[in-house]
Amino acid sequence: MKIILLQDVKNVGKKGDIIEKSDGYVRNYILPQKLGVEATPKNLNDLKLQKANEEKIAAEQLQAAKDFAKEMEEQIVVVKMKSGEGGKAFGSVSSKEIAIAYKEQFGKELDKKKLVLPEAIKNFGTYEVKVKLHPKVSGMIRVKVVEQ
Repeated sequence: MKIILLQDVKNVGKKGDIIEKSDGYVRNYILPQKLGVEATPKNLNDLKLQKANEEKIAAEQLQAAKDFAKEMEEQIVVVKMKSGEGGKAFGSVSSKEIAIAYKEQFGKELDKKKLVLPEAIKNFGTYEVKVKLHPKVSGMIRVKVVEQ
C-alpha cells in the first residue's frame, strides 16, 4: 500500500515521503498513530500544493535575509563602553550588547546568537562583525566602540 508520511518515522522515511509498505503495517501502525495517510490522488495533490507553498515561503525568507544583509552593511552601530586607567577600555563588548544597541538605534531585532564574534572586543575603534541571517546568507555589520 502506498502512503504519504505526515511525520518522520524511524527506519521508514521522512515527512512528505511517498513510500510503499505492507497493508498490515500501514493499517495497524501507520494509520492508527496518524503517522501517514493513504496516497490517494487528492492527498497527492495536497502534498504537491503544500510543497510548493513551503518552497515559496523559503524563497521569500531567503530574499528578506538578502535585503536585510544589504541594509546592514550601510549601518554603523555605536556601542558605548567605560574606560579604565590611561584611556583603555574597561571590560569587553559582547554580542548581547551589540544586539541591544542595534535595536535602540535602528529599531530592528537582531538575535545575539546570530552574531559571530571571532574574539571579544576589548578596545575602542571600529570592528566588522559577521551576522548569520539565513543558512545561505550572512552579512557584515560595523560596530563602533566609543568611550562613554
